[in-house]
Amino acid sequence: MTAIADQRSETPAAVHHDPPTFDEVYAAHYTRLTVQLYAYFGDRQEAQDVVQEAFCRALPRWSSISRYDDPAAWVRRTAWNLAVSRWRRARTALNFLRKQRTDEPQLPGPTGEWVALVAALAELPAAQRRAMVLHYLGDLTIAEIAEREGVAQGTVKSWLHRARGTLAVLLGADAEGVTHV
Repeated sequence: MTAIADQRSETPAAVHHDPPTFDEVYAAHYTRLTVQLYAYFGDRQEAQDVVQEAFCRALPRWSSISRYDDPAAWVRRTAWNLAVSRWRRARTALNFLRKQRTDEPQLPGPTGEWVALVAALAELPAAQRRAMVLHYLGDLTIAEIAEREGVAQGTVKSWLHRARGTLAVLLGADAEGVTHV
């Protein structure tokens, strides 16, 4: 009888279990970890993301993690650490946003004259419109516009002259620049 007792005591110690595979641990614990972190985050997508990230971090180290007594504990701890890090980053971002100025300066909208000018400029041929914008709004000289456009200075002067005439008609101004709107 002592031989049988001795055999039984040796059998459990002699049995060697293979470590669980990554797929086994993933299948057994993914849903449970996601539910736990969903309860923590209140956001299912965030919970899924941190659990996936924890498993992604475990995969390259699986040969050593699989030999732990509870490999899922490593994944769980990593997922919780990731969750806390995300929560801290979100909290820091919210604190930063709270400190920002909430009232933006209000600028008045465009005046009727500006809207009419933009509409009139849109009626000009492209070359004349570019010349007007570059000269009057971009403060470029006729020589700078000619160099930029690759044309003679006389061409730029012609574009500006024609554009001013067309704008005068479109905006209802007479020769002295008085608007008749």
